[in-house]
Amino acid sequence: MDFQSLEKLTAEKYKKHASRTFNYGTAGFRTKADDLETVLFRMGVLAVVRSKAMKAHIGMMITASHNPACDNGVKIVDPRGEMMAVAWEEHATVLANAEDLQLVAAVQQLLQQENINQQQPAIVVVGRDTRPSSDVLHAAAVAGVRAVGGQVVECGVVTTPILHYRVVCANDGGSYGTPTNEGYSKKLADAFLKLQGTGGSQSRYSSGLQFDGANGVGGCQMSIMAPSLAAALTITQYNDGKGDGVLNYKCGADHVKTTQSWPGGVPATAGTRCVSVDGDADRVIYSFLDSNGAFHLLDGDRIATLIAGYLKQLLTRAQVSLKLGLIQTAYANGASTQYINGTLGVPVGCAKTGVKFLHHMALDYDIGVYFEANGHGTVLFSDAAKKSIREAAAAGNSVAERLCSVIDVINETVGDAISDMLLVEVILKEQDWSVEDWNKQYTDLPNRLVKVLVADRSVISTTNAERSCVTPAALQPAIDNLLRSTEFATANARAFCRPSGTEDVVRVYAEASTRELADSLSTKVSQLVFDHAGGVGARPK
Repeated sequence: MDFQSLEKLTAEKYKKHASRTFNYGTAGFRTKADDLETVLFRMGVLAVVRSKAMKAHIGMMITASHNPACDNGVKIVDPRGEMMAVAWEEHATVLANAEDLQLVAAVQQLLQQENINQQQPAIVVVGRDTRPSSDVLHAAAVAGVRAVGGQVVECGVVTTPILHYRVVCANDGGSYGTPTNEGYSKKLADAFLKLQGTGGSQSRYSSGLQFDGANGVGGCQMSIMAPSLAAALTITQYNDGKGDGVLNYKCGADHVKTTQSWPGGVPATAGTRCVSVDGDADRVIYSFLDSNGAFHLLDGDRIATLIAGYLKQLLTRAQVSLKLGLIQTAYANGASTQYINGTLGVPVGCAKTGVKFLHHMALDYDIGVYFEANGHGTVLFSDAAKKSIREAAAAGNSVAERLCSVIDVINETVGDAISDMLLVEVILKEQDWSVEDWNKQYTDLPNRLVKVLVADRSVISTTNAERSCVTPAALQPAIDNLLRSTEFATANARAFCRPSGTEDVVRVYAEASTRELADSLSTKVSQLVFDHAGGVGARPK
């Protein structure tokens, strides 16, 4: 590797942001866009080194997902579409924070530490979202890649799932799909139309759907795909990014989930249903207004249970014996976990918050369904599971043939709002369910998620998939005593706290049998966190 270009660009254009320290976390680097140009340049360099280490294409996605439009970020994507290996997150943090004059030495140390052949070719697949800052940050990332001799595969403005899809396709010789944006759209649309073209008439299912694109790249992608889906799904788009709407502002999956309210910009007509995606289209949330105009939320828990139940039905009908499991996080509503275990009879695992943790745990099953309550999730099929299903289909098993098409409509590489939406529509049509029917499968426990501002979130540490607090030592016993109190002991109550991965706050989740009790529990746990963890500002009331 020739480091002269790296030294020159660092000195002349991409000097380190002197006042900031950056940490690569669950969401990669994510902060105010104005602070990120040098970080993106250095992550272009890191992506080249990672590509050489893996001897494969590596992905870079420039996005801040559901964050406000003023933010941006970058994620590095490994060869199989998964998040970059945890061990390399520290390398990313080191390069991002190295002093300008020490950057080349830091890269050389990394090459030596990981025993990387510098002559190995490196190819980086790059995509970006629609944020105003993405063009400048994209240019910085590409400059970093090329400064150390890497090649760039341009994806343009794409959803995060398309970037993941293209990385996988580039590395497996195209067996997963055609490694182009058009190949992604065609694969999903063809599989969806094949599945929706079968079955009898429906009396409950409606093919009309309002689509809330969060004024982001998901709206752009749906504009591309909607015409090819029109034979089976009538999509009316809102917040498609073509007007003057602001990215993620009062619309999109995160807004609908956190505020539990109808998305702005979408007509609030009684009896209608809506699907909302987030700013980079890797999260999906359904909602509907009943005949009285009341709002109902169908979040990641609901989607996970719908998919897991459907897959179990297909496996039973196909007489294919495979181990099916569902992975949630501590944020999953307790009612959904009880329904999955008790009614569906599907084993449930709990992982730490963050897709990389759910993805890893899902690999323990032949078929692993994983979803966060925020709507980020997908389904993983092991190679052995795919082989068994395809062999059954080849032998004339029509249900196994359907399972093959279901696999094709799923984007296994990462949570994918559009792919997940299409799978939900397939299941609702086959079951002949309305959204009301779907919503009636179980009743959510009332819950509340709040933030407590603290001086240093690192004082909070957790275990047991973040459901138990380790430090400060007195905090978890205090929460346990509260849950055993007369007020909550018989209220099916649950609460936990965990440090945010992106800001100095502690997130408190509480649920109980009534809204009043859930609110009370949330407030009282927040007070405990404030008192034990160095709360800042006004004490929770």
